[in-house]
Amino acid sequence: MGAGSFEGFSRRALDFFAEVERENSREWWLAHKPLYEADVRAPITALVGALEPDFGVAHVFRPNRDVRFAADKAPYKTHQGAYCATADKAYYYVQIDADGLLVGAGGYRFAADQLGRYRAAVSDDLAGPDLERILSASGADGLEVGGEQLKSRPRGVAADHPRLELLRHKSIHLSRGIGDPDWVFGPEALPRIRAEWERLRAFTGWLDQHVGATEIDDRFS
Repeated sequence: MGAGSFEGFSRRALDFFAEVERENSREWWLAHKPLYEADVRAPITALVGALEPDFGVAHVFRPNRDVRFAADKAPYKTHQGAYCATADKAYYYVQIDADGLLVGAGGYRFAADQLGRYRAAVSDDLAGPDLERILSASGADGLEVGGEQLKSRPRGVAADHPRLELLRHKSIHLSRGIGDPDWVFGPEALPRIRAEWERLRAFTGWLDQHVGATEIDDRFS
């Protein structure tokens, strides 16, 4: 991904998204698009471009929301996200919004074949406890587990399964809200974010080994 050098985010990016939360309209967006391009899209593109050689193919999300089937018709997202994807489609994620920086990694939308492999691995007597250890260590490091879950247990899974909560996941990721410490706005941001993603390699490695890329589709875009 071609990009300039990343020297940190601008505090104007946070102000921009605070305004988007209040003034989410096409007219406002078009009037402020130069600020978005300079203070939001350009820096995050440079960031994932710098991380791409070590973490996988980079992608920056569009700012537009898909409102076709949404009750909320606000046209623009109130954050800017980007990711790098491993060859087996585990994702390293970064986001900037009005609250500051967020980093994470995981499997954000499992296709049916990925979900089947994920649940088989969680049920396995070796791979399942291995994931539990990774998540426990990550929780001790301040990362939060997220992802869409079933309200009940998957079909055929016993109510007393020792990893029932993990089996309920339809997707799974880890994230940390960084906020807006001073380093986010300077050149120190690049090595700090790199270090955050490095802490997630055990997790993405487990996903690469046990879940892998979908052979059906690729819906994370």
